[in-house]
Amino acid sequence: MRRLSSVFLAAFLALNGAAAWAEDAPAPAIKGLYLLTDYPAVTVRPGTTSTVPLKLQNYGLAPERLSLKLSGVPAGWSATLLGGGQPVAAAMAPTNGNVSLQLRLDVPKDAQMGTQTITVNAEGQGQNVSLPVAIALAKELPAKLTLKPKLPSLRGSAKSSFDYQLTIKNDSGRNLLVSFAAQAPHNFETSFTESYGSQELSSIPVEAGQSKDIKLKVRPPSTIGAGRYPLSVTVAAEDATAKPDLALEIVGQPRLHISGRDGLMSAQAQAGKQSTVPVVVTNDGSAPAETVELSGTGPSGWKVEFEPKTIERIAPNQHTEVQALITPSLKSLAGDYMASLRASSQGDQASGDFRVTVSTSTMWGVAGAGILGIALLIMVGAVARFGRR
Repeated sequence: MRRLSSVFLAAFLALNGAAAWAEDAPAPAIKGLYLLTDYPAVTVRPGTTSTVPLKLQNYGLAPERLSLKLSGVPAGWSATLLGGGQPVAAAMAPTNGNVSLQLRLDVPKDAQMGTQTITVNAEGQGQNVSLPVAIALAKELPAKLTLKPKLPSLRGSAKSSFDYQLTIKNDSGRNLLVSFAAQAPHNFETSFTESYGSQELSSIPVEAGQSKDIKLKVRPPSTIGAGRYPLSVTVAAEDATAKPDLALEIVGQPRLHISGRDGLMSAQAQAGKQSTVPVVVTNDGSAPAETVELSGTGPSGWKVEFEPKTIERIAPNQHTEVQALITPSLKSLAGDYMASLRASSQGDQASGDFRVTVSTSTMWGVAGAGILGIALLIMVGAVARFGRR
């Protein structure tokens, strides 16, 4: 039994050792020179210039000067190998490094349709590598655009500014100058800007296969009623268009006005005494005005209060009458003064200037007349007494 256990233990250790060796063993190394490209078969249009990116890769070899040549170039075509933006005839890739190249093709307009194969060759003392690239000719593809809104539907009040983030994608094989326009209801203001700027735009260049972000800003008229309003944007370039539908939802908003009863904006008051002035607060908006706070100010020393101080709710196209309690200063002289009355809700506010005509108390008039009379009698007595001397 002990011998059998030893056999099993030895087998277990052998298996685990083999697994550990397999995990630690390095993968077989790649060694050699290679000409590589992400796109070994491409399609181009006659009469255009195209480039194919290439790479000369060196795996584990000493650097070597390699001559570069092309073969299989059709008659009338122009094919050039570029390195660093200029024509090159040789390249040298470092050990475990690479050199970037480009195959530039100038295809004549009258080139026959079909597929041609151009071979790129790299030749050295001990290494020769080649890469065939298939070039297919095709007629010009129509321009293709897509326009995608980040949020196609926005919601806000009539005082809001609505910003739509739009992404234009050029799915064509060539660069396009894309123009855009917005269709909105009457009196809506629209403008296009850069995605992260304020410069207004009417068109923007978009490279082949690339995208550009723009922003559509929409301002509705302040008198617009609550509701859902359709919008659309059209982007166009050559014979391609894209037109997504957008939506804008206006929510109701209160709109307050403050005035006197029957529209009068004037009142009478007496210096030092509280006067009650009826005030009408109207909501002609499209949503209820909730918790309307009332306040007022007057000349220095005046006291302006309301009864009640808060209106809980005013429905749309309704009004509520409150009382303004105005107390002019005791030192106020007779004349006209201005008092400002205000009503404010979470969604809106309003103010009105009331002309308050102040009169002084008749008691003060009698007292003043009495003082004047006493002063006059004293003066007459003094003249009579001292005049005899």
